Amino acid sequence: MKNDILHRYIFDNADVRGELVQLENCYQEVLSAHAYPIALQNLIGELMAATSLLTATIKFTGDISVQLQGDGPVSLAVINGNNKQVLRGVARWNGDITADASLQEMLGKGYMVITLTPDEGERYQGVVSLDHMNLAACLEEYFNQSEQLPTQIQLFANGKQAAGMLLQVLPSKSEQNDDFEHLSTLTATIKAEELFTLDAEQVLHRLYHQEEVRLFDPVDVTFKCSCSRERSAAAIKTLPQAEVEAILAEEGKIEMDCEYCTAKYPFDAIDIAALYSGSHSSQSKQ
Repeated sequence: MKNDILHRYIFDNADVRGELVQLENCYQEVLSAHAYPIALQNLIGELMAATSLLTATIKFTGDISVQLQGDGPVSLAVINGNNKQVLRGVARWNGDITADASLQEMLGKGYMVITLTPDEGERYQGVVSLDHMNLAACLEEYFNQSEQLPTQIQLFANGKQAAGMLLQVLPSKSEQNDDFEHLSTLTATIKAEELFTLDAEQVLHRLYHQEEVRLFDPVDVTFKCSCSRERSAAAIKTLPQAEVEAILAEEGKIEMDCEYCTAKYPFDAIDIAALYSGSHSSQSKQ
């Protein structure tokens, strides 16, 4: 089975569409940057699968951010992506988190913020509370509020692999949701192990072997951090030059660290002088 792919599918005899995402390599890339507790590793995996599924439902060119914030041990968990299915993510936590900690035990009183930033057009932001038992249920509530289309989401992660499925009613003139309810009942029987070990064709056959399903070509999902030396230089330049030079005099250099991938970008006195004179040149990650 190929890792890190998203499949879209539709039912020929029902106004319902679906998505199935399976992640491994890009999930491991995100986890490798930090020593996350087990429960938080699983949450990040679910969040990555969810972001991929969300991105596939939205027809736009641009960026998406799915962010969880709360007052619990985990103050932030965020996955950033775009319409090309390129993902990166990070989480912040403090204190001990048990291996079986629930969403509420990790985030406490919190909320989910979904931000869409299209290359052209208005930026959109939706907010939903984390009052439901798991991330999938919170996302279903988001779709209920924002698009008002019946939606079912399944999310799984185990620290090694992450996967998810989305089922959604297509906008149509029909007011009958019988097809969706039937297909939703079938989809709810999926097990994590099936999504982790079977390819998309096998999964869909197991779930919908009596239905007419049309499966589209897969889309690769990849990890890539958008940090760069240029962005780090631009961040430094937003600070007063006197403040930067004071730090440089005390530390001998200024090192910018990427919170997402832990890449380090050092700037010495020559780099800083060039930066403020406008002649700073780019270098690769250190």
